[in-house]
Amino acid sequence: MENINNITVLFGTLITLLLSVVAYFIKQLHSDFKSMEKDLIEVKTMALIIKTEFKSGNDLLNQKVEYLEKRVHNIESIILKNQDYEK
Repeated sequence: MENINNITVLFGTLITLLLSVVAYFIKQLHSDFKSMEKDLIEVKTMALIIKTEFKSGNDLLNQKVEYLEKRVHNIESIILKNQDYEK
């Protein structure tokens, strides 16, 4: 009877030890997921900032192109008017 009690205690200790190891790894996995979630939020934020900066830079570039097109059109008009007056 004493052997059965010793075996039961041994198995109980072994199971407790194994469950403790499993719990430790689950805790580590959970903390890894938390840090990955924070990193993912940071990546999304940076992507949004880059997208916004790119869009504003693109809008500014489009404004400059439109302004230069207007200037070229005005210069062409002036040159054409001068050529018409000279004829």
